[in-house]
Amino acid sequence: MAVCKHIMPAVIETRELTKRYGDLTAVDDVTLSIGKGELYGLLGPNGSGKTTTIKMLTGQLQPSSGSASVAGINPARYPLKVRRAVGIIPEQETPPSFLTAKEYLQFAAAIRHLDSPEKNIDTWFTRLDFAGQRDMLCKDLSRGTRQKLMFAQAFLHEPSIAFVDEPLINLDPVIQRTVKDYMLRHVERGGTIFLCTHVLDIAEEICSRVGIIHHGAILRDLPMQEATANGQRLETVFLKAVGRA
Repeated sequence: MAVCKHIMPAVIETRELTKRYGDLTAVDDVTLSIGKGELYGLLGPNGSGKTTTIKMLTGQLQPSSGSASVAGINPARYPLKVRRAVGIIPEQETPPSFLTAKEYLQFAAAIRHLDSPEKNIDTWFTRLDFAGQRDMLCKDLSRGTRQKLMFAQAFLHEPSIAFVDEPLINLDPVIQRTVKDYMLRHVERGGTIFLCTHVLDIAEEICSRVGIIHHGAILRDLPMQEATANGQRLETVFLKAVGRA
């Protein structure tokens, strides 16, 4: 078991978190401690346990054993409470097909009990350059526009903690830059982002710390400065960790 440590007050913690499906252990004894203001990247090959970890931390899956705390909330015991408090961008999820883009953001605002959210909704349509699609049904939106919409709903309430699973899929380079800049500003303001990706270039560019997960277990946990010291690439650290160098 790898124990991940830092010196800042933790806002996301797990202790020996484990998820089993019969004989398959998808997440294996993971202990993490992630502080306020961190952009933490959980990196791993496909099927390594990244998405399962996020789902347990956001109350979408019950762990088989171990525990977790997110902003002081036990997600296994209070799944709705934690999902209202945080922002979530799932790896593969589309907004309801029968709502327009604007209606979906209004729905997300209502779930989180936001007062007078219209200005904030308009800001996101402008920021991600899809105001022209605000009245289109979600089923008619392109994959890239649906991804913009999912990003907007996750940060609409300016959460202190956000869980982001592959946030840049289907986005063009201009919007990718906008999204990356926003996430960096979010952590500069004291927010925390838990990012899952297998795109190492993205992690190397924006993450302050990374964990490498493989077969459900954390193999390495280190600051990005250490991972890229002396001109080393994150790819080199990653491949050595998962035994594919």
